[in-house]
Amino acid sequence: MKIDKHIALTAVILVGCIYFFGISDLDTLVQDIFYNIKTSTWVLSSSVQPYKFIFYDGVKKLLILFAVAMLILLVFFRKKAFVSRYKKGLMVVVLSAILVPVVVGGLKKYTDMPCPRDEVRYGGVYPRTAVWQSYDKEFRLTHKRTKCWPAGHASGGFALMSLFFLFHTKRNRILALVSGVTIGWLMGGYKMIIGDHFLSHTVITMVLAWFLILLIARGVYGKEFPPKEG
Repeated sequence: MKIDKHIALTAVILVGCIYFFGISDLDTLVQDIFYNIKTSTWVLSSSVQPYKFIFYDGVKKLLILFAVAMLILLVFFRKKAFVSRYKKGLMVVVLSAILVPVVVGGLKKYTDMPCPRDEVRYGGVYPRTAVWQSYDKEFRLTHKRTKCWPAGHASGGFALMSLFFLFHTKRNRILALVSGVTIGWLMGGYKMIIGDHFLSHTVITMVLAWFLILLIARGVYGKEFPPKEG
């Protein structure tokens, strides 16, 4: 695996996704499935349990505990043979668990993109917009900035795609990658059906997370993964 090649390809895909969703109606076509226009309600309320605990509060706590456990292994048990063998992979996982949510969360502060529930189409007050567009000055004077793009919650799940760089066999790497993607989409899908995110928010978060993970892996492993022996 030539990491630089994958970084370049992922960057192109990321830009392509941003442009495609900015000019297409796919977001609203998908989001309409989760919204009842007659009752002005979403398929699922954000307060309904046990879904809120399973897909929001609970999974967030589990991801934090997992990241802390990996960090403890890396810091306090680094001389153990098992940890030493997986040291670089653990570094990628820990750094990804920290940096992916931080970068995504930082972007949310500046992109000024509304959640579905904030848009006029779904009972809100914000007009539909693309990430490269701005609201006019008059609208901005009376409406606060929104912070809904990319999908922050799902970023923690997609950060688990970094487990790909932890394992030594191809089978385990694929299983790890699929697991990270699945958990990310379960978290992102939940936020979609409660009206917190569009499809594009989750897709772009996934691609961005993988891009960041590749950059981290490049810094840890160098140009090639798995690294050549000797």
